[in-house]
Amino acid sequence: MIRNPILPGFNPDPSICRAGPDYYIATSTFEWYPGVQIHHSTDLVNWRLVARPLNRASQLDMRGNPDSCGIWAPCLSHADGLFWLVYTDVKRLDGNFKDAHNYIVTAKDIAGPWSDPVYINSSGFDPSLFHDDDGRKWFLNMVWNHRTDSVGGRPKHPAFAGILAQEYDADAGKLVGDPVNIFAGSDHGLVEGAHLFRRDGWYFLTVAEGGTGYDHAVTMARSRDLMGPYELHPDTFLMTSKDAPDAVLQRAGHGQMVETPDGVVYHTHLCSRPLPGVRRSPLGRETALQKCVWGEDGWLRLAQGGLVPDVEVESPDPASSKTPDEPVICDFTGDILPDDFQWLRTPHPERIFTMTGSALRLHARESIGSWFEQALVARRQEHLCFRAETTLNFAPRTYQQAAGLVHYYNRHKFHYLAVTWHEDTGRSLTILSCPGDWPHGKLEFPLEKPVALPGDVVVDLAMNVDGADLQFFYKVSGEDWRPVGPVLDASVISDEGGRGEHASFTGAFTGMAAFDTSGSVITADFDRFAYIPMDI
Repeated sequence: MIRNPILPGFNPDPSICRAGPDYYIATSTFEWYPGVQIHHSTDLVNWRLVARPLNRASQLDMRGNPDSCGIWAPCLSHADGLFWLVYTDVKRLDGNFKDAHNYIVTAKDIAGPWSDPVYINSSGFDPSLFHDDDGRKWFLNMVWNHRTDSVGGRPKHPAFAGILAQEYDADAGKLVGDPVNIFAGSDHGLVEGAHLFRRDGWYFLTVAEGGTGYDHAVTMARSRDLMGPYELHPDTFLMTSKDAPDAVLQRAGHGQMVETPDGVVYHTHLCSRPLPGVRRSPLGRETALQKCVWGEDGWLRLAQGGLVPDVEVESPDPASSKTPDEPVICDFTGDILPDDFQWLRTPHPERIFTMTGSALRLHARESIGSWFEQALVARRQEHLCFRAETTLNFAPRTYQQAAGLVHYYNRHKFHYLAVTWHEDTGRSLTILSCPGDWPHGKLEFPLEKPVALPGDVVVDLAMNVDGADLQFFYKVSGEDWRPVGPVLDASVISDEGGRGEHASFTGAFTGMAAFDTSGSVITADFDRFAYIPMDI
C-alpha cells in the first residue's frame, strides 16, 4: 500500500514523471539550497532523495531573495534521452508584482551533471514543459497581472490571469511564436500549476486553484486542440479537501498525473496535516499520491470515488510496503554534508560552513533570519513529534556571537537555544524566539536570565517537539539532561503561523545555527546531530 504523505515534511508542488521502470518526483525548495529536490521510486511506495540539481552559482543564486521566494513549482519530464527540469526563481513576493524568472536545465542522468540554465521568460510562475507526440515542445506558465488588488499574502483571482502556452524550440533554446492564453481557470479562481497529459486524442490539463491554503484543489479540463478551448471536468475538480474539514490530508492540490507501464494512472498532489485541534501545519505542504481511474465518460476520477484524497492507496505491487522511519544520527565524519541537510540561499556554502572531518563547522556571519549569508544548516521536520540533539564546541567572546540548536521556519518564526556570552554570567545559554511577529520580526527572550555555563566545555543541546509544544534541554560534562526555559509554542513554526499560509510556503526545519554580528566570523563546531521520530 501507498501510505500518504509519500514525502513527509516540506515537499510541495510535486511534479512526477516516469522513465522506464523508474519514477521521479521534483518538489519546490523555495529559499533552501541547493534548489529542487528529486526523489526516486520503483514501486511508488518507497522514495529516496537522489538529486538536488541546482547546486552552483551559474544555476542559482538566491542571496537577497525574501522568505518563501526562490524556487517555485518545478516541472520534471523525460524525453529525447534527457531529463528536463523547468523552474521559477521568484525574487519578489510582497506588493502587486512578482519578479519571477523561468528557466530550463537538462541532464542525461538524474544524478547530473545538470546543464547551466536556459532563460525562458518572466511573465508568471509555475512553468511546465509538455512534449507532444509529434516531437514539438510547449512551455506553459500562469501569467501574472499586477493591475489588481492582489498583493503578497492576500491572493485574489484577477492577478492569476490564466495559463499561457507557447512553443519551445529546444535547438535554439528559446520560445517561438506568440503565447496564447489557453485556460482562464474555473470560477474557483487563482489558477496556477498547469500540466498537460495526452490520451485518446484529448489534451488533459490539470491546474491548481483556490490558493495554497484550505481552499486548494486540482481542477481538470480537456480539449481536442492544445490551444483550446478547454471544457471543464463535470465535477470541476479531480480532488480537493476544501469541503472536508475532518479529512486527514488537508489543502490538497497542485500535482501531476503519471501512467504506469500497465496504463494505471496516479496523480500527485500537495497536502498538509494540521496539528490536532489547531489549524497549523508545521510539516508544511507535503507530497501525496492518489490512484485514479478513467470513467466511461472519458474523465479521470479518484479510484476511491469522491474528491477527498485518501491516506492509504493501492499500489501497483500489493506486496510493496513502506520502510519504517528510523532515527537519523549524523557524526559529521568525512568531507560531505549529509543529504538530510540544506542551507539558505547562497551558492557559496564554504562561506558559512565547512566539514572538518570530525565536525560540521559553522562560520558565523549575519543574524539569524538574514536573507544573504546566514550560517544555518538544518533538516526538515518530518514528524509531528520528534527529538533533536546536537553537541556543540563554541567559545563566544561577546553577546553578538551565538551558536546553537534551532527550530526554524523563517525570520519571523523560530525558536533558538544558543550558547552566547553575557557580561554578568560569561559563557551562557539564552533563548531567542520570534513567534510569528510579521512584519517586524521582534524577538522575545523566554529565559528570565541567562544560564551560566562552565568554562569552554562541550555542551549538548536538545529539543523535544510534541505537537504544539517545544521544550529545550541541555547538559554539560556528562550530567543528566536539564530542561531550560518554558514550554514554547511549536505550532507557530508552521505555514499558518504569523503571516499565514498564503505567504508562508516552506515548512519547519530543525538544525544548527550561528551568528556573529560583530563581523569577526567566529566558528562553532557541531560534532553530532540526531533526529529522532517520536510519533511512529
